[in-house]
Amino acid sequence: MNSKNQRTLEWILERPDRSDIPWKDVEKLIIALGGEISEGRGSRVRICLNGVRAVFHRPHPERVTDRGTVSSMRRFLKEAEVIS
Repeated sequence: MNSKNQRTLEWILERPDRSDIPWKDVEKLIIALGGEISEGRGSRVRICLNGVRAVFHRPHPERVTDRGTVSSMRRFLKEAEVIS
């Protein structure tokens, strides 16, 4: 995991939740952690990491996450045992 991925992970863990994390950086973090990303219908993105699956909506027209997505991503990373 490079320094940019580490920074993205730190942003996801920050409290209060951020609302300015670029979605492409979140996807790059998942791939760096060994996860798989596949396209769903519409703006849905299916993510599998350490055997844990989740579906997220790719933000549009903005390209940054909202607070709810950051919170859900934090919960997903905990379930996938990436963070404690």
